[in-house]
Amino acid sequence: MRTAYQEQLHSLNAVLGEMCDLAGSAMDRATQALLQADLAIAEEVLSENDKLSELSARAEEQAFALLALQAPVAGDLRGVVSGFQIVADVDRMGALALHVAKVARRRHPAKALPEEVNGYFAEMGRLAVQLATNAREVLDTQDPEAAVRLQEDDDAMDDLHRHLFTVLMDRDWQHGVAAAVDVTLLGRYYERFADHAVLIGRRVVFQATGQTPEQFQDAS
Repeated sequence: MRTAYQEQLHSLNAVLGEMCDLAGSAMDRATQALLQADLAIAEEVLSENDKLSELSARAEEQAFALLALQAPVAGDLRGVVSGFQIVADVDRMGALALHVAKVARRRHPAKALPEEVNGYFAEMGRLAVQLATNAREVLDTQDPEAAVRLQEDDDAMDDLHRHLFTVLMDRDWQHGVAAAVDVTLLGRYYERFADHAVLIGRRVVFQATGQTPEQFQDAS
């Protein structure tokens, strides 16, 4: 039974990793649509969200099967519970990518972003994709040290998000309220995407060790 449980949990984590890849790809293309005012790419992101929904349903089915058929206890149970939580995290990452694509679509044919903040969002998009990729890797490897390091890229994302407010609050801002609202919301979408990737890392640490990241680091 233990072997069957491990095989099924590995299969569940593989689906969750595939979901991370899809969420990262969606955010990558949503960022392209945003920076280039590309309506076709924005529409692609929106239309392809069904793939993520299908994988989400499959992951939930696998997690329920583990509960029903393997009757996990103690350490085994934490893997299943974390799996349910990770499904919700990746779903949210996909939804945040959709929000970015919707802003690009709503403002088309104009660009949603003033020129001076393009660099911030290009870098935030790069970090978001990197975080999704790293989340996929730690789901595959169950490496708690790599999972903890997800926080480093999130710190960089938080720094960019704070700097955005410096630009918005500058008295020389000349782009009006609508643009300021778009920039504020978009910055929040990227920040929350990163936060959910970090949460996946935290859950992997718990899956692998039974400890919080703080406890794991203190013990290391």
